Amino acid sequence: MVTIRCRDVTFPNIQAIIFDKDGTLEDSEVFLRNLGQKRSRLIDAQIPGIGDPLLMAFGINGSSFDPTGLLAVGSRRENEIAAAAYIAETGRGWLESLAIARRSFEEADHMFKTAAPSPLFVGSLEVLQFLAAAGLKLGILSAATTKTVQAFVQRHQLGAYIQLEMGVDEGPSKPDPTLFLQACQRLGVEPATALMVGDSAGDIEMARQAGAAGCIGICWRKPEAAHLGTADVVIAQLDEIEIVSD
Repeated sequence: MVTIRCRDVTFPNIQAIIFDKDGTLEDSEVFLRNLGQKRSRLIDAQIPGIGDPLLMAFGINGSSFDPTGLLAVGSRRENEIAAAAYIAETGRGWLESLAIARRSFEEADHMFKTAAPSPLFVGSLEVLQFLAAAGLKLGILSAATTKTVQAFVQRHQLGAYIQLEMGVDEGPSKPDPTLFLQACQRLGVEPATALMVGDSAGDIEMARQAGAAGCIGICWRKPEAAHLGTADVVIAQLDEIEIVSD
């Protein structure tokens, strides 16, 4: 076990650190904004006039991207259901609405298959290497699908440091504490010895309800992060996670 310090907050007896992916390890804002815009355009081509409301629902406004919006924090399934709800408001049946949303999402995915991958935030790799070398168990728990998390780990060659690659598939979504409990179980640690690092209120609420040792909020680009007010500490970059002792 080690003692972790972030700014003026100390977390003793830590065995594991669980990270969110998008907005925490991966600088995916541009990719997600482009993906959301493509999904909206594909649906708007079939149902004119629905594109702009969908963009607002996703948290996209021109070139701005809301880190608390649906696309940033919601699971793939939640985004599909939200899109289907807007489609259903036009008078289509629910099953048809779901089918339109799903097909449009799949088509957008196909279009972005060859897109340049989102980079890691600067310094993230070095922090993961440092923490793993200290004997900490490291995991990723993302609202993206497990397949997406696995592809991320493989693409950035993080397999030597990451022991858990977990996403949201058909089961519960963040902030359900079941996810954090499952992650800890797979890592072989008690929640009270694990920290959560994430960029959304859902990450913090999930870990808090699961009895985590602590919650570290991260906000890379904005000096103020009101949506992370319930975190034990908010940092601006991952290298603020320090090891005090072991």
